[in-house]
Amino acid sequence: MVHKAGCEPFPIAVRGRDRWALCQLIDAGERGCTPIDNPAPRWSAYVHDLRKMGLPIETIHERHTGAYPGTHGRYILKATVRPIGEAKP
Repeated sequence: MVHKAGCEPFPIAVRGRDRWALCQLIDAGERGCTPIDNPAPRWSAYVHDLRKMGLPIETIHERHTGAYPGTHGRYILKATVRPIGEAKP
């Protein structure tokens, strides 16, 4: 069940890698997830799919250095998500 500010709670069904990404976002809390800290082949695609389901996910662009300097996204879930049947927040 998704509890998003200003909206009635609503259910979603998430499977596969999208479910994995959602679990990573839930566990990360306010610090969020990056492809550097939570390696996965298609973070941007998982986030896109979750947003299409109505989940508010913020993207912060961060610079990184090293052999391949550039930027990466930090994704932060901006809603409380709980399995249906679990206590409300």
